[in-house]
Amino acid sequence: MAALSLGLSGVRKRAAAGRAVERKNLITVCRFSVKTMIDRSCFDTVDDLSPEFTNFVSILEQILSHRLKGQLSWFGYESARSFWDYVRLACSKVPHSCIHSIESMENVRSSRAKGRAWIRVALMEKRLSEYISAGLRDFKTTRRFYEDGAIMLGEEAGLLADTLIGLNAIDFSFCLKGEGLDGSCPAVIDYTPYLKFIQTSDSISSDEEEMRTLGSSGSEASTPESNMAAALLSQQSSWFSKCKRVEQKYRVALEQKGYLEELVRAREAQLAECVSQNKVLMQRLSDSELGHKLEKEQLEFIILELQDQLTVLKNHDMRSRQELTAHLTNQWPSPGTVDTNAVALDTLLYRKHTGQWEEKSFQSLEQLSTDMSLSQTSLDPAQTHSHTHTASRARLVSHTGTEKVKRTLHHCVGFVAL
Repeated sequence: MAALSLGLSGVRKRAAAGRAVERKNLITVCRFSVKTMIDRSCFDTVDDLSPEFTNFVSILEQILSHRLKGQLSWFGYESARSFWDYVRLACSKVPHSCIHSIESMENVRSSRAKGRAWIRVALMEKRLSEYISAGLRDFKTTRRFYEDGAIMLGEEAGLLADTLIGLNAIDFSFCLKGEGLDGSCPAVIDYTPYLKFIQTSDSISSDEEEMRTLGSSGSEASTPESNMAAALLSQQSSWFSKCKRVEQKYRVALEQKGYLEELVRAREAQLAECVSQNKVLMQRLSDSELGHKLEKEQLEFIILELQDQLTVLKNHDMRSRQELTAHLTNQWPSPGTVDTNAVALDTLLYRKHTGQWEEKSFQSLEQLSTDMSLSQTSLDPAQTHSHTHTASRARLVSHTGTEKVKRTLHHCVGFVAL
């Protein structure tokens, strides 16, 4: 049992090491593919027929399908699953995503074809890295779709998202109705453009040792000319190997330089966009501040105007009160007027009592006083003086009375008539 457990642990370790090498190789090849596509876009258009693009799509499909869990059926069997099922759920929260558009495409029906259509649409939108980053942030969904050791669950996934940023510098244009979207076409990676023979220093030293051994073994039969030729050959081979090493280092440095320059250009484009957005926001802020300032000034002017109107209304109300008070004071009858009204009322009552009243209407106090003076001539001399005095007082009332006295007299006349 111990030997069996040791054997199983050794198998697991070898499998884990193999998966690590596979992840590293896929990420490295993806970086090379992105670099070759960027180099190709500088001189030619990249489309569906470009071998660089075909190889890149195959590599990306292999990465997204690496250790993808199968789908369990009703009978407990596990069937193959496409990476589109993961993308459809993990990238659904991306703003203005193309997920719904791809789902509604009529000519794309299989899951693999929809996944390939999504890759092309995301490249045309220059948002492939954004989709991958959004899927990686949804770790719960990623964990549900991938097994342990998958690229999408490791540190290599972050490198993949950073690598795909360089594709935003390429303007892609694809036709989504071709045969390339057919799900039956297998994704095959062509490694030949990325395979290069690198001679190490150990192999170079072994070659030189072998050349010296061969030269020493044939030294007895060799001539001075052959020895010189062998020395020149060995020296030439050593210089050639050094040049190869320097050239290889130069190529690696050049590739890294191109990749870093592409990242810098992408970052500069993002920075320029952020600066432009910042300018627009600052302009909006200044406009809003100016508008608020104008509104504040208008409100202050309105408040001052209302205060002035309120002051004018208060002054007008005070004058109206004073005028009303003066008017009411002038309309109130004096004590002399009240005595005159009493005398006129007594005269009318006396005439009614003595039977000398005639039913007639008086248009004014002058007619009443005149009638009273004429009627006094028929009275006895003892009453003449009092009635004359009464008539004179009635005439005085007619000249100095007010409208209130007139209404009182008419009311009294009506009461006596009844």
